[in-house]
Amino acid sequence: MESIQFNQTVANSSSTITPMMAFLASDEMLGTFVPIAVYWIYSGIYVMLDDLNQYRLHTKVEEEKKNIVSKGTVVKGVLLQQAFQIAISLFLFTFKNSDRSFILRQPSLRVIFLQFIVAMVVMDTWQYFMHRLLHMNKFLYKHIHSKHHALVVPYPYGAMYNHLLEGLILDIIGGVLSFLVSGMTPRTAIYFFSFTAIKSVDDHSAMWLPGNLLHVFFNNNSAYHDIHHQLYGTKYNFSQPFFVTWDKILGTHMPFTLEKRKEGGFEARPIKKINWS
Repeated sequence: MESIQFNQTVANSSSTITPMMAFLASDEMLGTFVPIAVYWIYSGIYVMLDDLNQYRLHTKVEEEKKNIVSKGTVVKGVLLQQAFQIAISLFLFTFKNSDRSFILRQPSLRVIFLQFIVAMVVMDTWQYFMHRLLHMNKFLYKHIHSKHHALVVPYPYGAMYNHLLEGLILDIIGGVLSFLVSGMTPRTAIYFFSFTAIKSVDDHSAMWLPGNLLHVFFNNNSAYHDIHHQLYGTKYNFSQPFFVTWDKILGTHMPFTLEKRKEGGFEARPIKKINWS
């Protein structure tokens, strides 16, 4: 009799634990935490390459002189931003159907590719107009977006160094819209948002590494975004994180040349006189 009761207790315990374990290993949870892990891993790679002065877009002297926040402050700010995103994600999960036995079937690679493109376009469109608004509205810039621009020389891990409200507007709402409009599954979202994290980190790396495929396939790159972080470029190059389309359509595109510095490394210099013909 005691043996039967013991087995029933184990069975009941298993039935209680299993759904929680399934939730923790769900695509939704992986989609929340994997991109964050990718963000720090990819940032860490750039940190290890920090001494390669021949590939830097700014000297370390410029970095120390121009940036008005410490690296430690940036790290703490990013961790706070990511904790906020996790909290929002967990809150949204409470509205999902509690039946997690239903697993969405993954579409073909062709469909997934098209979903990626749609998600990129949606995210670029949302972030361009919201990013531009944060610059053009003096109140929003002073009280919200100026925090990100405390980094005149971007740090790779500073891509998410934002005001919490900016993180909500640009990243969270932009991400939700990209996910919903593209129709991607939660599993596909793991890869899309991990790729987005890589792209954002790369754009804020302030480095121009040889053979970087992101620079081959995207005109919106570390040099392009570096122009935006300089004082002369704060009203240009709003596009992020993938394409430069909206900048070109709406006249906020600032072309540049990439020139070698005498002391080593590169410098992105804007082209002031532009011949559009």
